[in-house]
Amino acid sequence: MAKAIVLLSALCIVTLANFAHCNPEVFDVEGKCRNITTETETFSVEGVTDKDGKYKLTVEGDHEDDICEVTVVKSPREDCKETVSGYEKARIECSDNVGMHNAVRYANPLFFMKAQAVEGCKEVLDELGLFPVEL
Repeated sequence: MAKAIVLLSALCIVTLANFAHCNPEVFDVEGKCRNITTETETFSVEGVTDKDGKYKLTVEGDHEDDICEVTVVKSPREDCKETVSGYEKARIECSDNVGMHNAVRYANPLFFMKAQAVEGCKEVLDELGLFPVEL
């Protein structure tokens, strides 16, 4: 595989995507691949989101023996820079030998959370059983 294109979105959210979120701005993101056995970094690429919180990263080469992840790195908003464990990065497959016949890979959404909760947020999250958030 010569190139894999990772399409993602990074948002600053306060509950669940499309419930309530900050207006997207330019967030820093990065993609890294590391060898499964040696843990040595084999590839790295940086990028930024567009005004809608979307971005793409181009991964060069085949990374069959690697674990590749995309990560949110930095938020420009002081009120929206908290990462949530498990939602700050997403794994992607960057190899031709995984049964996918398209070079485009879609990762799970990544996001930052606001430090100050929106009124009613805790109740919504508790009801949905999403996060063990102490608000």
